Amino acid sequence: MIRIEVSLFATLRKYNPAGPGKKSIKLEVEEGTDLENLFKELKLPRDEIKTTFVNNRRQSGDYVLQDGDKVGIFPAIAGG
Repeated sequence: MIRIEVSLFATLRKYNPAGPGKKSIKLEVEEGTDLENLFKELKLPRDEIKTTFVNNRRQSGDYVLQDGDKVGIFPAIAGG
């Protein structure tokens, strides 16, 4: 098992298992877990995810998580 910290932003916060008021959660996941599997574990609708950063670097869904990673998951955000 590895430990990671996940932050959900904007409209994705409603999927936070710790409650929508919490910005981040600490999780233990199986070694070898990639971002796509993390999205499934957190029950995040894939079509609502626009960008994911790991340790402040943009990553694709096949990125394999490492112990201590800090993950930020962002929806598409419209604005003027």
